[in-house]
Amino acid sequence: MRIAVASEKEAVANHFGRCETFMVFDTENEQIVKTEAVPNPGHRPGFLPRFLHDLGVQTIISGGMGGSAVELFNGNNIEVIVGIKGRAEQAVQDYLAGNLKTTGSVCHEHKFHGECED
Repeated sequence: MRIAVASEKEAVANHFGRCETFMVFDTENEQIVKTEAVPNPGHRPGFLPRFLHDLGVQTIISGGMGGSAVELFNGNNIEVIVGIKGRAEQAVQDYLAGNLKTTGSVCHEHKFHGECED
């Protein structure tokens, strides 16, 4: 399984579209076997869900995300986990252990809402 985390340095980014990189974790048997930092190629409507799908990502973890982006990720068969804070690698380990759950909280209308912007 490939899991991407919208990241700023080693932390989960507040918003996927504005993140510095996507940390992509390859996993096998509930363990991380490879990590790769993929620079964010830029935030354009509808682009990032397809970009990550083409990288083979099956799950995206982020602090926040707009509702239309969630729909686009779901349309690309990518599970969305939002409302996450902390270190990217720890988030993936928590996910693999079944201890990471999405808050389901999404940003609306591409405006600033708390810690989330789109």
